[in-house]
Amino acid sequence: MTTDPTSAPAVRVRGLRRVFGDRAVLDDLRLDIARGEFVALLGASGSGKTTLLRILGALDGADGGEVLVPGARTVVFQEPRLVPSKKVLANVTVALPRGRSADGLRALAEVGLEGHAEAWPATLSGGEAQRVALARALVREPGLLLLDEPFAALDALTRLRMQDLVGELCRRHRPAVLLVTHDVEEAVRLADRVAVLRDGRLVTDETVDVGRPRDPGDPAFAALRRRLLADLGVDVPAPSLPTPVRTEAGVI
Repeated sequence: MTTDPTSAPAVRVRGLRRVFGDRAVLDDLRLDIARGEFVALLGASGSGKTTLLRILGALDGADGGEVLVPGARTVVFQEPRLVPSKKVLANVTVALPRGRSADGLRALAEVGLEGHAEAWPATLSGGEAQRVALARALVREPGLLLLDEPFAALDALTRLRMQDLVGELCRRHRPAVLLVTHDVEEAVRLADRVAVLRDGRLVTDETVDVGRPRDPGDPAFAALRRRLLADLGVDVPAPSLPTPVRTEAGVI
């Protein structure tokens, strides 16, 4: 079902259940995402993160519970999934009504690719192709933007640039956002809230109280990262205090 456009939150999930064989991948899951809110979802492989994203994007069905989402939803996957036989602008406006070329060009300008409208997908770098996929998602003005590990296949520098771009565009367009990721640092860097999925339910749902721009060296950033890793079953020791140095004048 879709939400009333005048109501909040944009996403409302209650008692969601999804079963594969005899295993409940999602079990009585509850989640709200407000309009304009960016939520990152962490979890081990096979924990149900992508299953939840697919249900919110109407790519999979639920076995129980209530799912209310905006009618306009778009998904950006790990792979850009561009149509090789269409040029970049045609990929951005694919399946849209005729006459949306100007909107497509504006979307390309937002991701810094206004000069690539007539390029073929095969000529693009991985980061450029993913920016086209982002433009294709945003030109549809979604009320819910679903991001399924969209930076995982990119090199480290391109990944950081794409994170900055996505964060900026989401703050500008204000959709509700759900980012599925394995990267704890990425989640803390981008999200307003970070949730951890385990055994079919959210075991953590925490607001990110770290000022922007977010620096991994910030003690608050590092502390939240440690807590989230612990919730994921990764034991990360807290940083130790410097060892005192003894001199003839005393301890320093």
